[in-house]
Amino acid sequence: MSNQTNVKLRLNNSELWGGLIGLALGGFVIWQGLKLKLGTINDPGSGYVLFYTGILMCVFAGSIIIAAITEGGPTLASRWENARWSKPLLVIACLTAFSFALEPLGFLLSSIPLMLLLLRLIDPVRWTLAIPIAVLVPSGMWWVLKRLLLIQLPSGLFGIG
Repeated sequence: MSNQTNVKLRLNNSELWGGLIGLALGGFVIWQGLKLKLGTINDPGSGYVLFYTGILMCVFAGSIIIAAITEGGPTLASRWENARWSKPLLVIACLTAFSFALEPLGFLLSSIPLMLLLLRLIDPVRWTLAIPIAVLVPSGMWWVLKRLLLIQLPSGLFGIG
């Protein structure tokens, strides 16, 4: 028998780490399902679906780990090569600013500039299209949330929205 079992276990294998993270997440889901009580198949408890979902997650993560060990995989560094960080960082900055502006300015006055910024900076849309979308989408969301679903939204200093 020749040495055909070439184990390609490397610690910088991104699929190995992805599988391990998935396994840990599946274990957490199983644990939370057990905490909520499983019940029986005829009278399932609130943790029944969660528990079996966690088992499926662990099985899938195990298959990823086995494939990563036997077949290898790309390195962690290769996954992040040529990644463009400017747009995700810009979105994070916009959402952070939105979270700080939401309470003092209210829903409408904080979400309209956010939509306009996202439409113009992330994937540039013409001004003639960006402005109506930035006004109509948050206004529509405000109407659905506030009038249909009766959810309280922050109205801000000016009482708008």
